[in-house]
Amino acid sequence: MKNIISKIFIAFMALFMMVGCSQDFLDDPKPTDAVSPDVVFTSRTGVEAFISGIMRRFRGQYTRTDAAGLNSMFFARTMKGNDLIQANTWFRDDYANDNREPTYTRNSFSWNYSFYMINQANALINGVESSTLGDSDKKELAAYGYALRGFFYHQLVLEFCPTYSADKNFPAPPIYTELSLAGKPMSTVDEVYKMIVSDLTKAVNGLTANRLGKSYINKNVAQGILAQVYQVMGNWQGAADAAKASYGGNPTAVLSPSTYRSGFNDISNLEWIWGSAQRTDQSNYYWNAPASMADHTTVSYSATYVNNDFVNLFSATDVRAYFVRKSTSITSTSDYRYWTTRKFKFTFDSDNAIIRTPEMILIEAEAKARLTGKESEGHDLLYVLQKNRDVNAVKSTNTGPALINEILVERRKELYAEVGVEWFDAKRLRRGITRTGNHRIGASASLTADDKKFFLKIPQSEIDANDFIDDSVNDNR
Repeated sequence: MKNIISKIFIAFMALFMMVGCSQDFLDDPKPTDAVSPDVVFTSRTGVEAFISGIMRRFRGQYTRTDAAGLNSMFFARTMKGNDLIQANTWFRDDYANDNREPTYTRNSFSWNYSFYMINQANALINGVESSTLGDSDKKELAAYGYALRGFFYHQLVLEFCPTYSADKNFPAPPIYTELSLAGKPMSTVDEVYKMIVSDLTKAVNGLTANRLGKSYINKNVAQGILAQVYQVMGNWQGAADAAKASYGGNPTAVLSPSTYRSGFNDISNLEWIWGSAQRTDQSNYYWNAPASMADHTTVSYSATYVNNDFVNLFSATDVRAYFVRKSTSITSTSDYRYWTTRKFKFTFDSDNAIIRTPEMILIEAEAKARLTGKESEGHDLLYVLQKNRDVNAVKSTNTGPALINEILVERRKELYAEVGVEWFDAKRLRRGITRTGNHRIGASASLTADDKKFFLKIPQSEIDANDFIDDSVNDNR
């Protein structure tokens, strides 16, 4: 039980340590190193301070460079695909698709970090709903917690289970909706997705467009998360509606090709719906995965390179074709170090993108391409984005599966190295990922459809700590 208890303790400590002091707290002598829940949840200001503390954990280093925060989860997924190549550095085992055993850091980090954030969300929900705040504040602030919980349960089920359509009864992480000192049994994929949809529906209904800043969740962000969930579930009408609501429905108004080469480090970018803001005095420079792959020709780890087959997908006039040779001394394209990218700027205060408008546009395009009678609308929407990125783009004549494949390729071109989109799409659609081109590790790291390497084994630390989970949980993993 130790692991569960430690998570609960951390969540309670977050209430005490991550918020500022109210005037009541200053007037009434109490411990000077803590703020009690009865102070936090007596005002909207107190709750918003607590939320700010939670969001700080999106960019703090959780354990080490490859197990830092949300960006580490996304980048590990990126490295499991075909489009990028990892040198023998931090994410090398993810790149080899050989990082999933119960005692490995990837497993324990993805499990513990997600549950840490879920416990924070539960503390927020429970505290707000039992408070004396006004009804409108209660609804909105609790909705924030529901959005967080739904988001991180989705990360958990993506990391530790086969995809939704493969086996809805497959054992999934335990469901916790309140702080508890007792561990719970494994749930099922179906049960987790039902809770995720319920949470995100409450979030969409309770949140507004207003927020403290773009690193916080609002209604548009919650709709974007729900669109991603519906993608996995194959709820195409739901995905189309949620994605359109997230970006606003006018694609040309939320795209800015002139900023694509500005460094991908500024949360104020028009195309960013949700991001994680950084600051130089609290920099995550050394564990910011996109920044650590940026500008390999100068000061970075020189950790990540671009597959030449992926580079060849871009036309010369595509604004996203921002690739350079690593060095003039490397003359062969068969050398895995040949291509690097200038997509990300290497700075001490690089912000991280979490959800961008192009992703939502492409979710709507895919969903409509799959809906009866809506294929042409999906194709038109795809072309809007293609033309925005490449002034010489020509609309294809693709229909059916060929159009779907075109959309999936566009998702890879648009979102590479951001959110693990290639892995996400292959997993949800039950496709493999075949390594081609100039990979450092090629065919041996390819993934077949429904490959067990698409998900992780349950951490041994959790098995040892939770009385309801034993070693047999990994028998079919």
